[in-house]
Amino acid sequence: MKNKNELSYRDLKMTCNTDMFNFVTTEELEPISTGIGQDRGIKALEFGVNVNIKGYNLYLEGPSGVGKTMYTKNYLDKISKKQKTPLDWCYIYNFETPNEPIAVSLQPGQGKEFRDSMDGFIKEIKKDIKKTFNADDFEKEKALIRQEFETKRSELLDKLNEKTMLQGFQVKSAQNGIYMMPVLDGKTLQEDEFDKLDDNIKQQFEEKSVVVQEQVIEVIGQIKEIERQSEKRISEWQSNIALLTVNVHINYLKSKFKRNKKITKFLNDVKEDVLKNVSYFIEEDDIRANEQAQPQLNPLAKKPDPSLNYRVNLFIDNSNLEGAPVIMDSNYSFNNIFGTIEYENFYGSLRTDHTMLKPGLLQEANGGYIIFQATDLLSNPACYEALKKALRVKELGIDNSTEQRSSMVLVSLKPEPIPLNLKVILIGNVQIYHTLLELDSDFRKLFKIKVEFEDDAPITVENVNKLARSIHTFCEQENLPHLDTSAMARLIEFTSRLVGDNKKLSTRFTEISQVVGEAGTWARLAKSKIVTEDFINKALAERVERVKKYDAKYIEMIRNNSLLINTSGYQVGELNGLTVMTIGDYSFGKPAKITVNTYTGKNGIVNIEREIELSGSSHTKGVLILTGYLGQMFAQDIPLCLTASICFEQLYNGVDGDSASSTELYGLLSSLSGIPINQSIAVTGSVNQKGQIQPIGGVNEKIEGFFQICKMRGLDGSHGVMIPVQNIENLQLSDDVIDAVKNKLFHVYAVSTIDEGIEVLTGVPAGKKDKEGNFPAGTVNYLVSEKLKKYAQISKEQQ
Repeated sequence: MKNKNELSYRDLKMTCNTDMFNFVTTEELEPISTGIGQDRGIKALEFGVNVNIKGYNLYLEGPSGVGKTMYTKNYLDKISKKQKTPLDWCYIYNFETPNEPIAVSLQPGQGKEFRDSMDGFIKEIKKDIKKTFNADDFEKEKALIRQEFETKRSELLDKLNEKTMLQGFQVKSAQNGIYMMPVLDGKTLQEDEFDKLDDNIKQQFEEKSVVVQEQVIEVIGQIKEIERQSEKRISEWQSNIALLTVNVHINYLKSKFKRNKKITKFLNDVKEDVLKNVSYFIEEDDIRANEQAQPQLNPLAKKPDPSLNYRVNLFIDNSNLEGAPVIMDSNYSFNNIFGTIEYENFYGSLRTDHTMLKPGLLQEANGGYIIFQATDLLSNPACYEALKKALRVKELGIDNSTEQRSSMVLVSLKPEPIPLNLKVILIGNVQIYHTLLELDSDFRKLFKIKVEFEDDAPITVENVNKLARSIHTFCEQENLPHLDTSAMARLIEFTSRLVGDNKKLSTRFTEISQVVGEAGTWARLAKSKIVTEDFINKALAERVERVKKYDAKYIEMIRNNSLLINTSGYQVGELNGLTVMTIGDYSFGKPAKITVNTYTGKNGIVNIEREIELSGSSHTKGVLILTGYLGQMFAQDIPLCLTASICFEQLYNGVDGDSASSTELYGLLSSLSGIPINQSIAVTGSVNQKGQIQPIGGVNEKIEGFFQICKMRGLDGSHGVMIPVQNIENLQLSDDVIDAVKNKLFHVYAVSTIDEGIEVLTGVPAGKKDKEGNFPAGTVNYLVSEKLKKYAQISKEQQ
């Protein structure tokens, strides 16, 4: 006769009906860009990206592999196309403060135009200046000015010579200056002739030479002044000639960018600089030829090309961007996020200029969106702190982050910061969110929108077909065979087990895609063009087979009785509890023998694991609850006087969780009543002080773990597992277990109270109290009550 608590094989698994699918194979489907069952999270995300207030950045929280990043990227890509394209940004040379380049904003596409226009200006202005000043008219005018200088110079020297002759000296001009020679009797004396003169005559010449030297110095000063005036006239004349040429180009550029004040000022500065350096542009070819001919010259002494300062650094180019930018990257180095100043080695020193400023991810995302993975960002604290600072001040500069460990001279820049206007989306798990919320006061101010993504969704026609569309996309990307409806149905059943609820499916697409990928590989090896249910089953079985080393060792220890597990007969105060062991990414369930001894005393329930510090807090709490149950049930009229020891036999690595508390209580009741427990039935479930059974985790692994042992020893129809009734909705058991239950070789019982459970385990009625508070004779509770009364009497007599 079937026990009232026994479940039908139909209750042990959610079977997905293939009629839910509106396709034959996933190849027919369209790709999907939306999330599966994430309505609340999607609503929060869509609201958050539309809040244009400082501090309303987003934190997306949820388990890994549920599609947070994929959906966010797809959604932002979609809405960004309809938004305004942000400005281009250029850096130009600062003629007033050279180490502080100027940031210039332009409409999208104008940045490239400005850069190309200045590149063209540099080429054209050099060509036109050379062309202008190579003309015959210019050379003639220049020669006339120099001839005028030479004439005045000769006149000054002639006058000087007239004055010095009166003193007995003649002056002559040479390339290295003016020198004077003594004259005696109309004859110019050489050095050896002067040495032969009398000392008196020499003395006279030396006295007069002082006056002559003063006259020479005076004339040299006059010559230099004339020379300066001559050069100034040539320079002014060159500038006036060049001004006409330069104005043509500068005025054209001003007309193109007339609304930009920074560019207008820059062009005026460029014009002045060109006019200052006309001589360089005229003689540039000769200067470079001379430098090549004398490579031994100090390179630092070479005159730099002034036109290098006229170049434009197109820092951010949005000319090819449609809408707002959406940036996501895997390189979380500081320079890649915030930009950098590059340097070049120039003969032992590092040098840079405004054209070596390089943007980072934040500059590229300015005016749009940037997605960060919280774990990667926080692994570099400097990046996280700099990001917060940028979001607070709403502007972004570039710091010189080059390590100054070198002995080389380093000249840095301080570029003008760029206004920052973007939305930051930080993606991470719940632990990171709560840690930041608690420890970082800035986080709450800067990330005011929390978006929660779930790892499960209801099993509905809409959601299962959305998952199928996701599978379609994955198969297309990885060039895998597509799935038919039987394979999809089996996959839905697998996702239901993943989430632990037969009314829901898992949205952890990372793990789902692994199964699909392996099933597709098995199908390809079998030369099948379609993935069927068999290949999904093959993939799932092989996944377990690859990592079940410790599971197999545990079974082997039970087989050879190294671990003592009884699966037949009846024993007093002894039964099989069920545990879940997790090693890496593989979890499996196995039985553990629990023994209970009771005797007189006042020590109460002794948890042996707790005494030797192998008991976790949850397990200890579960044991203490047993005392509360016994007191409420049996000690209303008598003191609870007993000592009971509870032990997980052959378990040496610690115990935690309260899922064995009901098992321990069944052992206590058996030991006190003397009624043996059926060793063929394993038990799991926690209990409260009122004797109500509470749900536990890992129910599928626990049932299958005990089933393995029973199957190994031979199923005879007596074996089974007892679980909390609330865990029925979590059942998604293997086909082996279901077939055994269907054939009456294995049983699954669901109970809601201790009384129900003890009846299943012993076959003896639990017994209910009557109006006088007495239990029916022969019941479990009657025998327990009588034993406790006996212990109380013994305790009273010993006082």
